[in-house]
Amino acid sequence: MSRRVLVVGAGIAGLATARALGSLGIAADVVERRADRPASGFGLNLPGNAVRALSRLGVDRPLTEAGVPVVRREYRSASGRLLFGVDEAAFWTGIAPSVCVRHGVVLDALAQGIEVRRGVACGRVTVEDHGVRVGLSDGSEEVYDFLVGADGVHSAVRSGALPGAPVSSLMTTGCWRFVTADPGVDCWTAWTGHGVTLLLIPVAPGEVYGYAASNRAAAAVDEPGWLGRAFAAFPAPAVKAVDQVLEGDPTPYYSRVEEVRMPTWHRGRMVVIGDAAHATGPVWAQGAAMALEDALVLADLLARRDDWSTVGAEWEDSRRTRVAHVQAATDRMSRLAGLPGWVSHSVAPLAGPRAYRATYGPLRTDPLAG
Repeated sequence: MSRRVLVVGAGIAGLATARALGSLGIAADVVERRADRPASGFGLNLPGNAVRALSRLGVDRPLTEAGVPVVRREYRSASGRLLFGVDEAAFWTGIAPSVCVRHGVVLDALAQGIEVRRGVACGRVTVEDHGVRVGLSDGSEEVYDFLVGADGVHSAVRSGALPGAPVSSLMTTGCWRFVTADPGVDCWTAWTGHGVTLLLIPVAPGEVYGYAASNRAAAAVDEPGWLGRAFAAFPAPAVKAVDQVLEGDPTPYYSRVEEVRMPTWHRGRMVVIGDAAHATGPVWAQGAAMALEDALVLADLLARRDDWSTVGAEWEDSRRTRVAHVQAATDRMSRLAGLPGWVSHSVAPLAGPRAYRATYGPLRTDPLAG
């Protein structure tokens, strides 16, 4: 019996879902409200559990070839003092290497062989006893056996059928992202102090991905000059990176940092996954990882179950504990970031490595093993 799945959204979560389903013999229609394919985008920090998921989807090789391995993390003060370091390569040994790569590289790899109907948005969603009726912006209305809302923080699928809405991150209200010439960093490096943080990660030969934000007590503003003012007294590599960005083209990109916390991620034969279900502040770089794992677990359940009416509840039960762990770890680090600098820096040498192990340790386990 042929059954029909609709995936709404052609970002990482949606493409991964379609790819995972296809590998298991289940065809999916994919619609995306944006008419154009996205540009190369900024950097994407992929810890070992994310790269393991991409390997399962058969697309890890292009990413490791185009990106840069993350072998070490360094957390430094605004003056440049090393607070603590982490041997990331050693930690993820036996799972997969951590990698930083352009966002577009990941999308292109996942999209290979996937047909996407672009410029088509999801409208009305009606959950019925034996399927989901969906109205699309091209005027069509169809009934699918299963609906996957993978359409991001401001999900149309979620807003039409489930309780939940995005809220500002506990850590910060907004952030700046950019890619620029490498100012002289040789590993994942974050500087914190004076209520702000700047992260630089090598993303390609001669280039770094940058992420800049403030804590909630000193909000970043949507005006590029904020970057120059916020990091003027930081170490030379940080200042150089910011200066290059402010003088160059393209300009840095500002966005709000929002999270989604919901009491349920499913209704009948409909689920929301990835950021649509549980967007979390980028403290531990788990947005893409959780979306990829969501896709793999969901596809596995749909392939193994004859009765799809129970899959939504089973999938949520399988994923809830793991996602809640990431959310709780994010909240703890967000509160730490809001402390006065002298307090957070004094505890960082002990608390930092411990938090890293406590956060990522459970994520070494296989999400498909449960």
